[in-house]
Amino acid sequence: MTGDQIFQLFAYLLPSVVTGAIAFYFFRMHTNNEEGRRRFLLHKDSQASTLPIRLQAYERMALFLERISIPSLVLRVKPNSSDKTAYENLLIKSIENEFEHNLSQQIYLTDELWNVIKAAKSATIQMIRKAGMSETDSADKLREDVLTETMDKQNPSATALAFVKKEIAELW
Repeated sequence: MTGDQIFQLFAYLLPSVVTGAIAFYFFRMHTNNEEGRRRFLLHKDSQASTLPIRLQAYERMALFLERISIPSLVLRVKPNSSDKTAYENLLIKSIENEFEHNLSQQIYLTDELWNVIKAAKSATIQMIRKAGMSETDSADKLREDVLTETMDKQNPSATALAFVKKEIAELW
């Protein structure tokens, strides 16, 4: 083959190669676009079905936080006897039971929110234990001490509830 024939062959092949490369590029762009569109539609459909479940989990956690807030807890859980220690244990057991009842909701919440909720639960239990260390001699006096202890401080449940509301606002 001579140089002239090689040049003619190259002249015939160059447009075919360029056309093939452009076709490949557009085909790949189209395929990627379709894949992105399918992924978006799948995400949109899954979000439409999971959003109500997630909102229900947030509602249950808000209810949990309201139920373990000290004023609500002390009004709802009445002492069975005048034994201070028994009442302290009853309050803590009530918190633990509420927590265990809502344990499965963590799969619908962010890790950060779940940690805030656990911290609120622990802080509430600590407040009860701290009040239980006082020199009180009866369950009714412990009730008063627990309420007095929380009057001056930020309620851990209120802090966690504000965090729940913030996360719900981010969903919209």
